[in-house]
Amino acid sequence: MLYLDNAATTPVRREVLEAMMPFLTRWFGNPSSRHTVGEAAADALADARSRVARVLGMRPGDVIFTSGGTESNNLLVKGAAIAAASGRGARHLVTTPVEHESILESAAYLARVHGFEVTHVPVDRSGRVSPADVAGAVREDTALVSLGYANNETGTVQDIVAVTAAVRATGVRVPIHIDAVQAAGWLPLDAGELGVDAVSLAGHKLGAPKGTGVLAIRARVPLEPLMHGGGQERGRRSGTEDVAGAVGFATALELAEAERAAASARVGDLRDRFIARVLDRVPTARLTGDAVHRLPGTASFTFAGTSGEAVLLELERRGVVSSSGSACAAGSDEPSHVLLAMGVPPDLAQTAVRFTFPHHLDRPLDAVADAVAASVLAVQSGG
Repeated sequence: MLYLDNAATTPVRREVLEAMMPFLTRWFGNPSSRHTVGEAAADALADARSRVARVLGMRPGDVIFTSGGTESNNLLVKGAAIAAASGRGARHLVTTPVEHESILESAAYLARVHGFEVTHVPVDRSGRVSPADVAGAVREDTALVSLGYANNETGTVQDIVAVTAAVRATGVRVPIHIDAVQAAGWLPLDAGELGVDAVSLAGHKLGAPKGTGVLAIRARVPLEPLMHGGGQERGRRSGTEDVAGAVGFATALELAEAERAAASARVGDLRDRFIARVLDRVPTARLTGDAVHRLPGTASFTFAGTSGEAVLLELERRGVVSSSGSACAAGSDEPSHVLLAMGVPPDLAQTAVRFTFPHHLDRPLDAVADAVAASVLAVQSGG
């Protein structure tokens, strides 16, 4: 079985498991405890925080360990927005209609419960947003700008540097957040170079366990916590820290960053070959997302005259595991909100299939492209 759904989750790397094991066994202590076992855990937690901060070009104190991308996005969008409303009375958010549900639903909650106004800046047919349009949506009462660095369904990459430059040129002092869950391991993450104030990451996209993640947010950005209690994570996320998870996350992030340049170039070439072969072998195939500005490990298509789910079943019969889009929306009968926002008709959007590749991919996927062609033909012919 060939697993090509790495945007949904990845297997835990052996190096990560080995780094975590001491903190699941011998040094299992609570990092708030004032004894040898607890202090060893606290030291490991501090080290993991510093290692993550180095990759992101931020300070260790900026790093908050969370349970994953969804929590990180919720904490940032709700926490930064509510703090801005309480502080300077700002009740306006800027985002786009192609974001992960954790951002869109957090924004909808703020509008519904706290009276925020949300501006969804439209994207073009490739899923990219205009930096000028983002800047044009910013107002004096804007509490936050939140964008996905790379889309989880299509792999389209936003020009974050251009967006941040355009927003800064307005003269409005507004925090800029990127959801970099899909970008990590493929794209540069230095927050200073990108010009952003906050970054969300998820460990299970990088070879760390599910339930691990990070929100890195600059100390100057006020943040209202969602979790109250013991005051951990500098009061921004209470609860006993998952030391082993933090160590695993830091290890996975460092490994992904060290391998990023080589993996991006190698996998990007293999992705292009795969896309070309699918488009050649399947007359009804259409690539979704930007043909150039896309993640090296993502190839997504629509196949007119099929059902995406039926194609997936045929592919699995042929030994290929992939998906129809976001794993968070699995089982939904509704067409992808991402594709609809890009102007794809609803019936065509429901034929979408996404292939996402591992960082270690090192050989052509010609046989997979042939399996795609055979699967689409089988569905179109009724069996």
